[in-house]
Amino acid sequence: MQKNKPRTMERNVIAKTTTFVGDINSEGDFRIDGTLEGTLKTKGRVIIGSEGIIKGNVESTNADIEGKFSGQLSVANTLTIKSTANISGDVTIGKLSIEPGATFNATCAMKGALKELNKDNETKKASEKTA
Repeated sequence: MQKNKPRTMERNVIAKTTTFVGDINSEGDFRIDGTLEGTLKTKGRVIIGSEGIIKGNVESTNADIEGKFSGQLSVANTLTIKSTANISGDVTIGKLSIEPGATFNATCAMKGALKELNKDNETKKASEKTA
């Protein structure tokens, strides 16, 4: 990809009656209304529709979930979980938004919070050592 070339974002859709088994790598956004079993890696946004199901691993910049997700989810920026969502597995995120009514049975780690906590601890240790 050239540095001066404008980046075009594609929109990819897995329709309601479609089941996809395998791995997907993409630069663009994805909307899942059907079923995906496997790994999805994208620099764009992942949207799981209200009837959508993902079983596997997802890595994306942002994600909106209305349907079902089971597996390992890594979202660099914001994960938005709608009231109809059902999530289980391991989740690593930058920011989290959950609507009331959503089912969220997952271990959750926030990337930014860990870095900030470690910086605070290092500052305290440095100030404690100097007398």
